[in-house]
Amino acid sequence: MPEESGLPVPPRASFEPTLPADPNLINLHDYERVAAERLAPGPLAYFTGGAGDEVTLRDNRAAFARQAIVPRVMRDVSSIDTSVEVFGRRWPSPIWIAPTALQRMAHPDGELATARAAAARGVTMAVSTSANTDVADIAAIGGPRWFQVYLLADPGGRRSLVERAVANGYEALLLTVDLARIGRRERDLRIGFRIPEGVDIPNVAIAAGVSPEDVASVAFTDRLTWPDLEWLAGFGLPVIVKGILHPDDARLAIEHGAAGIGVSNHGGRQLDGAIASVDALPAVVDEVAGRVPIFLDGGVRRGTDVLIALAMGATAVGIGRPVIWGLAVDGETGVGNVLDLLRAELENAMALAGAAAVADVTADLLA
Repeated sequence: MPEESGLPVPPRASFEPTLPADPNLINLHDYERVAAERLAPGPLAYFTGGAGDEVTLRDNRAAFARQAIVPRVMRDVSSIDTSVEVFGRRWPSPIWIAPTALQRMAHPDGELATARAAAARGVTMAVSTSANTDVADIAAIGGPRWFQVYLLADPGGRRSLVERAVANGYEALLLTVDLARIGRRERDLRIGFRIPEGVDIPNVAIAAGVSPEDVASVAFTDRLTWPDLEWLAGFGLPVIVKGILHPDDARLAIEHGAAGIGVSNHGGRQLDGAIASVDALPAVVDEVAGRVPIFLDGGVRRGTDVLIALAMGATAVGIGRPVIWGLAVDGETGVGNVLDLLRAELENAMALAGAAAVADVTADLLA
């Protein structure tokens, strides 16, 4: 802009991108590529693959590409506020870490590295029942945390598993409901995937009262029904039901005590051909009608993906695989970089879409 106009000339630096510390790692796709080079074949198949022909796995990404953002202009976006309130806590951004099992297959520090990176940023981490780290050790790091629940078949072990999470200050329980049985994950089958020796699942072992070597013998319930949700809600923590795709199931979940709905197809790892998470979101949002928060996961790789999900009615979005990529590349630092990159992309997307705060990310921003 010419100076003689009488208007100030913005400093050139305000229009220049910040140079990345590593030009080979400037987005989450780069982390995925480098992680694939570093992970052993078995863990790579486990973390990367989906069920069957991986139609749903691919469609989770393609569904975001089918959406189009219609930005607003001439709005004051000189300051962007990405924060949201969830269950009484103010989150720095609408991004949380979805539960991912067996993180020590990606890095020796596993969940401890992820928890440290999350805690340093105030990001909520959901810890898997199949974590390689004791829930108490993760809790000792601090930071906001949820516990993801698979219900054991034995009633005593089931109660013990949940009680330990409650006693260690986990703020919510995330009941995963789309695992009536394991999906047919053909990458795992082709490579003959087995959990590596020494990669234990201590929380299940402690709850079931077995040695780490005998965890494989511990049975999980194969009859998960709505009364199980009511039982879990009885522990006094908010329960998010994760794995909802049908709006009627969202309604039933709320009727039986759910404090939140998790729209998810398990990252394409369960029923191949299932609807993409973000495609399922609008009908669930309509059915829930603001009664409880809605959390989405599946295919989120860009800040624009987060923007799209928020505009469609999600309260917050979870990332799973990208955290594993960061962990495999550079442990705690890698996870932190992944979280920072996604938040920075979201802030940039909000500014360019004309949304100064998350409340401004509304449905009219989408075609």
